[in-house]
Amino acid sequence: MRAHPGSSTVIIGEIQRVPELLTVVHSLIEKDKSRTFILTGSGARKLKRAGVDLLEGRALLHVMHPFMAAELGQRFNFDEALHRGLLPLAVASSDPAGVLRAYAALYIRKGVQMERLVRNIGSFSRFLEAISFSHASILNISNVAQECGVERKTVEGYVEILEDILLSWRIQIFTKRAGRQLAGHPKFFLFDAGVFRSLRPRGPLDRPEKIEGQALEGLIGQHFKAWIDYSEIKRELYFWKTRSGVEVDFVIYGPDCMYGIEVKNGRNVRPADLRGLRSFKEEYPESKTLLLYRGKDRMLKGDVLCMPCEEFLVNLNPEKLFP
Repeated sequence: MRAHPGSSTVIIGEIQRVPELLTVVHSLIEKDKSRTFILTGSGARKLKRAGVDLLEGRALLHVMHPFMAAELGQRFNFDEALHRGLLPLAVASSDPAGVLRAYAALYIRKGVQMERLVRNIGSFSRFLEAISFSHASILNISNVAQECGVERKTVEGYVEILEDILLSWRIQIFTKRAGRQLAGHPKFFLFDAGVFRSLRPRGPLDRPEKIEGQALEGLIGQHFKAWIDYSEIKRELYFWKTRSGVEVDFVIYGPDCMYGIEVKNGRNVRPADLRGLRSFKEEYPESKTLLLYRGKDRMLKGDVLCMPCEEFLVNLNPEKLFP
């Protein structure tokens, strides 16, 4: 806890470690409304289980994400972000790969063990490797359970733990005014591209282009997540996929917008790359459609704006989606 003499601001870090402090903060706010409390933490699970007063109506919730490209400005390097992620610790380190290894080994595994969130840390470690294959993909809990050799219910609990400690998130299928049969399972994302790479095992049977594609979609996705959380307008992030397999990677929907966005790891735009977006546009003529790819040129393909990923990311900020 920090409170400088004469200051009206009190900062308490890792509040989830002593959730009873929330009751104390609540009492202090009632007695002295001139003080401002800033409470930081890396998870809400312990707070929820303790059943303590979560300061509903008296606190504003803000989520801090890895860096956005626009925050780094000229320091942003697209290739490094794709391989090392945008965790502040990794960005500032002379050994980002070492930081990411330590992050996975110490923070995730030991942090979870210290908080006593799981009983069997060995099973959880196998789960972390297995779930990394689902990054930026449809999440099939049964397949993950089979891969790491634990029960389905246990894997469901593990996924909830990752979400509670802010290390992963899921997006649901976009079903508003749906006129086609749609897929049912959500998509899963680890919160940072570098953390994904540090957890993802690699071997002779792995296709490098698949890992690159997952990392790229995750990097774009974490920017969208941050953009939505940092914006004042309430918007939601989805994806769209029909039962026949036609898919759009991201759908952003809000009172002021409806975007269908596809991410491709190729350096050229092929007609097949536009198939999902054009189907989405047929279903939702009101939408704007965007394809992000690894090439260098911005172009318009019918109703689809095609833009280089790097150009898009460096210009993305809370006030606007399209540069």
